[in-house]
Amino acid sequence: MKYIPYVLLSSLLAACGPNTSDQPAAATASEAAAPATAVSPDEVRISPAQVQAAGVETGAFEWKNMTTDVQANGSIDVPPQNRASVSAVMGGYVQSVAVLPGQQVARGSVVAVLRHPDYLKLQQDYLQSKARVIFLQKELQRQQILDAEDVGAKRKLQQAQSEYASEQATLRATAAQLRMLGLSMSRLDKGEISPTVPLVSPIKGYVKTVNINPGQFVNPQDVLVEIVDRSDLHLELKVFERDIARVKNGQRILFKIPSRGSNEDMGARVFLVGKAFNDDARTVSVHAHLEPERDDVLPGQYVSAHIQTAGARQRTLPEDAVIQAGEFSYIFAQTGPAAYRRYKVQTGATENGDVAIIPLEQLPDTTRLVRHGAYFLDAELKKGQDAEE
Repeated sequence: MKYIPYVLLSSLLAACGPNTSDQPAAATASEAAAPATAVSPDEVRISPAQVQAAGVETGAFEWKNMTTDVQANGSIDVPPQNRASVSAVMGGYVQSVAVLPGQQVARGSVVAVLRHPDYLKLQQDYLQSKARVIFLQKELQRQQILDAEDVGAKRKLQQAQSEYASEQATLRATAAQLRMLGLSMSRLDKGEISPTVPLVSPIKGYVKTVNINPGQFVNPQDVLVEIVDRSDLHLELKVFERDIARVKNGQRILFKIPSRGSNEDMGARVFLVGKAFNDDARTVSVHAHLEPERDDVLPGQYVSAHIQTAGARQRTLPEDAVIQAGEFSYIFAQTGPAAYRRYKVQTGATENGDVAIIPLEQLPDTTRLVRHGAYFLDAELKKGQDAEE
């Protein structure tokens, strides 16, 4: 009976002691809930569950041909031969206007009609000169016959030759002025005199501006109508002195038109690089053909462009693998199971979602780099640093 208290005491101690069978489960739960830890200012450890939940993916650098860009601004333009200004050869009054801005016109179509008494006077001079040429021609023939028979004086023959040649020159000059005015010489030769002259378009295209109205008097130096042919639209860019050496014929251009209100990238290709600086600034003009040609852009629209100047094989990562942090950027590399280290890098050209990487520390091409999930690791690294503080 004396052993009974010892048995009871042993049972009570066992009941009050810890339950060793539950210890592993409790430890596992606390480990899963443990936050990521920062081993050093640039290292972070996370749990396998966090790796899976954040979608952290690793891989190596990819070597790609990355282009470098030259930024330039400019406008949509047309060659000089595709732009025409219609003016009057002789001053006159506007009788009628046949076009409106934006209207399409064919080459040779009438855009306005002018009238003035001087037009009548010029046609009168032509007809009188033509009649006098006929008279002087006959007089020259008579003097030639008399000279051949030794009857007439040499002086009269020479005078007839001089007057005939002089009047022929006057007739040709007057006829040329009438053709410049746009009058029909065949109708004038029939005796039909017109009090008006037509102004015609020298090219096909669209009317840009109309600067006249009926009844207005215009001078030869006035620009009455402007016409633009849109068949050869191109870019005219201004490239700064420091960048012009990198621009060559045949290079690809991506450009945007801010006024369109969209981020659509349009294409062009350099076909002409200027050989002199513009007077207003230290820039050089660069011309490029649109590729493909477009009919939804307008001459004069402002553009911002990137000229793709050269290509070189560089190490690249996806854009979301790079943490932008002021002057430098960072990427993460895997150093062990669920362990990662941050490395400082410089970034280069960006193309199709990939960015060129220039490591500032030694990183072999075989390094396992974080290609997706870098922002999650950066956030966990900062949380670990805050916890230490």
